[in-house]
Amino acid sequence: MEIKIVGTGCAKCRKLEELVREVVEELQINAEIGKISEIKEIVKTGILLTPGLIIDGEVKISGKLPAKEEIAEIIQASQK
Repeated sequence: MEIKIVGTGCAKCRKLEELVREVVEELQINAEIGKISEIKEIVKTGILLTPGLIIDGEVKISGKLPAKEEIAEIIQASQK
């Protein structure tokens, strides 16, 4: 699973990354976590509001910081 955190480094973007890493570790999911922080690259994702979350190339979150439980549900539902 490839997970990308999309954002410019704002507080909510950093918190989303922290929560995603916690969920991946707690659920023992094999995932590669990366960041997209350059404006040109963010625009290419189609995400207009950050923070954003992309899993395996599909936008799952845009413009909000969901609760840890919701992040866990999104990640679990995205497992193949």
